[in-house]
Amino acid sequence: MFFRRFYDEGLAQASYLIGCERSGEAVVVDATRAVSQYAEAAAAAGLRIVRAAETHIHADFVSGSRELAALSGATLLLSAEGGHEWQYAFGESDGAVLVHDGDIVPVGSVRLAVLHTPGHTPEHVSYLVSDLAASDQPIGLISGDFVFVGDVGRPDLLETVVKMTGTMEAAARTLFRSLARFRALPDFVQVWPGHGPGSACGKALGEMPQSTVGYEKFANWGVAERDEERFVRQVLEGQPDAPPYFAVMKRMNREGPRLLGELSRPARQDPASIARRVSPGDVVIDVRAAEAFSESHIPGSLSLPLGKPLSTWAGWVVPYDRQIFVIAGDATDAERALNEIALIGLDRVAGWFASDALVAWERSGRQLERIAQMSASELAARVKRADVTVIDVRNDAEWEQGHLASARHVPLGQLSSLLGEIPRSRPVVVHCQSGTRSAIAASILLAGGLRDVSNLRGGFNEWTREGMPVVRD
Repeated sequence: MFFRRFYDEGLAQASYLIGCERSGEAVVVDATRAVSQYAEAAAAAGLRIVRAAETHIHADFVSGSRELAALSGATLLLSAEGGHEWQYAFGESDGAVLVHDGDIVPVGSVRLAVLHTPGHTPEHVSYLVSDLAASDQPIGLISGDFVFVGDVGRPDLLETVVKMTGTMEAAARTLFRSLARFRALPDFVQVWPGHGPGSACGKALGEMPQSTVGYEKFANWGVAERDEERFVRQVLEGQPDAPPYFAVMKRMNREGPRLLGELSRPARQDPASIARRVSPGDVVIDVRAAEAFSESHIPGSLSLPLGKPLSTWAGWVVPYDRQIFVIAGDATDAERALNEIALIGLDRVAGWFASDALVAWERSGRQLERIAQMSASELAARVKRADVTVIDVRNDAEWEQGHLASARHVPLGQLSSLLGEIPRSRPVVVHCQSGTRSAIAASILLAGGLRDVSNLRGGFNEWTREGMPVVRD
């Protein structure tokens, strides 16, 4: 049996290529839109992809299974469980095989047994994998968002994201019952989850890429918990804020993602055209380093530096119904940025500009904007005079571990929706833990119409290194 795990750091998402080396057939489970990586790996191993399977209707990225099927000719495997409203709308038109609990899917001498494992979502299935060339015993479980290393899938997204009021407790109880089925599997079965730490699909995901059923029975709080009431209470407590783009992904993945092969690739634009190409209402994403953005940027643009969280933060702050332009340092950075935002379905990109567009902007008679940087000692003095508003954009756990007494807590993901509550009568200083998220936050504030915005250099880390006062909740 051939086995290959693919992991996208930005999405904290895992997908799997599993094949039979004897027959040359292979299946990919939970593909992203970056489908060339699967095709290349399969070709290198002498395999042809004949199946593209989904564990569930994803909320955190655009499924690439449809794209992969169009590229390779693979047959889609989609869940038929969960009731009418949780069916894939494109299944029939795309010739998908709809799988039910107990179905067996052969891939040469590799066998996938379908297990309906609802709770995270009603239609969720897992795939129990056996390598029949070696044994009829299962070797591993592709668990999707059902069981992670050290955690279980959150059951509240239908209520918090899709706005299906009153569903989270029932989903938690369904998840509890599904976990009994997980515990009944042999201890030696490996667990291949759909996410790692950093994903908002759980609250305590472990760093290890895989585990075993036996280990998770005592090391995973959700699997180990046998009291239903206590499980329901604990699984609904402390879940991270779900990004608003999750609702868009749910709809897009259910209805059928557009195929990237049918879309024109965004091209580099003439730098001299930036002033006339970018219209009011357009979104300009600047993916240069935060320091470069702070020094100079197009007014109204959003700072989303290239790096691990680009796709996630873009999903928090970039609307899906607006035309997008990207500003990047060079063609390599632009290509990377375009690929990352495509993973979450931000497809309305009209083009990209290199950094020389900033020079052209000034030459057209327009001013560039900058973000002032403030030291911890300077902020301490301003706080003492009470002539500044401090915005802390860290998450709840960071805030509870310590914060400035005078700070107002507005997690970065909520900032855009709470702009109207930020006082405009005095200067604003924004900070996070080290400075990356606060650069994004400062750009959101400026784009939202605030004018006197500064960033705390080095963030809360620098504040504490300087020995400044901290309070804890």
